[in-house]
Amino acid sequence: MDQRFPDEFVTWHHKTPVGIKIDEVFGMDSKSGKVWLELAKQIFCEQGPDYRVIDHFPNGAPFLEGYPGRISLTHTSHFLAVATLPKTPEINLDGFTPRAAMGIDAEPLDRAQVLKVRDKFLSPEEMKFILEEDLQMNIMAWTAKEALYKAAFSPGIELTSGLQIISLPPLETNPETKVMPKLGEAMINFPEKIGLPPQEMRLYSYESYGCCVTLAFSPKCAKFGKNP
Repeated sequence: MDQRFPDEFVTWHHKTPVGIKIDEVFGMDSKSGKVWLELAKQIFCEQGPDYRVIDHFPNGAPFLEGYPGRISLTHTSHFLAVATLPKTPEINLDGFTPRAAMGIDAEPLDRAQVLKVRDKFLSPEEMKFILEEDLQMNIMAWTAKEALYKAAFSPGIELTSGLQIISLPPLETNPETKVMPKLGEAMINFPEKIGLPPQEMRLYSYESYGCCVTLAFSPKCAKFGKNP
């Protein structure tokens, strides 16, 4: 499959098997940088009944104006993905809560530079099973740590010690499947000053347009349902 679309956007909207909705935008290789990202965001924001604006909380986390549900955004290499949880007006979205603990991250599967910074995001324990010679596993680990950081909603958490990967999921190559995939496991260990207990998390990774996309989410977070 040709994964370059120089003159058009490709969009995909689906509910994942783990119950989190994802909107993807890919393409427009003729555009670059900030111009492409703003165009892709506009396409995403026009998917609702009214035009919506992506704004940011003081800690930098994104939210949709007028939408009382958590979103998380990732952008890399002409690829934009926005993960969305159902409306949860009963909770406070400007801080961490297990019901809205969700983050998404994506990285090209050939990004070998990740191997050069393994010690910046992996603990010694994680390096024992995330092998240096396995690029795909390191890419998945990188996206898992970034997604966990977004889900933690607490700036300043250390990637190596605060975000703990217990196991990585297999990389799903058919994200349209309705079968619940095998998930990875992780923990968020908050600094003492934040005053939150460790949080159990799940990891789901799939391939899309040559990128590894990873969702990190709490088993307690709001869901749309398993099936698209």
